Amino acid sequence: MSEPAPTPLQPLDEDWDRALAVVAHPDDMEYGAAAAVARWTAQGKSVVYAMVTSGEAGIDGLDPAECRPLREAEQIASAALVGVDTVEFLHHPDGVLEYGLPLRRDIARLIRRHRPEIVITTNFRDTYGGVMPNQADHIAAGRATLDAIRDAGNRWVFRELLAEGHQPWDGVRQLWAAGSPLGEHGVDTTDHFEAGVASLEAHAAYLAGLSGQMGDAREFLEGMSRESGSRLGTRFAASFEVLRLKF
Repeated sequence: MSEPAPTPLQPLDEDWDRALAVVAHPDDMEYGAAAAVARWTAQGKSVVYAMVTSGEAGIDGLDPAECRPLREAEQIASAALVGVDTVEFLHHPDGVLEYGLPLRRDIARLIRRHRPEIVITTNFRDTYGGVMPNQADHIAAGRATLDAIRDAGNRWVFRELLAEGHQPWDGVRQLWAAGSPLGEHGVDTTDHFEAGVASLEAHAAYLAGLSGQMGDAREFLEGMSRESGSRLGTRFAASFEVLRLKF
């Protein structure tokens, strides 16, 4: 008996102007979502990146003190290739990221400063498709981002942010999680696929330390993007889980 066809993806809402992407590490946006960002910045939308860590524990042969500035520089260069000129680093420790109030506060501060309509993160579910376990930092960062959206809109949560001059922002309409196994929405990235590949390839030092498919930017992105494209009816696409925060 043949397996049922994958559920078609629904088009993402692109009626917005400002987005904030909050992810655990440099390279997280590039493994699937950067081509979508290139599409949106080409439309004139503003997208800001925020890295919760600097990925300093991500290269086995390089001490974190040396790795941190290298990975930050690669992320800044990578973001520029898809039209993102603001990249912030929160400097939480890589590999041992903890969900909790300090992380929620730092992300809520970002949301209040940048006042996005859409917040983007990566998969924060326990697995990728029920097969491969997710990485702990991804789970912590994504779940903290979801809660920080609500924190950012409540003046009585993290009152120190008010003292810093950060007024509440209750304008986030949706949270999008790229690469989620629960992704039911997608966006056509065909025209911006090459920008997405270049953006991942800009993480040269990180990729050099990887083995297998993850180290081959083009091969990895082609496989993922073709699969999502087949569900959207396009050559290439990026898929997202959408959590609606405004109705």
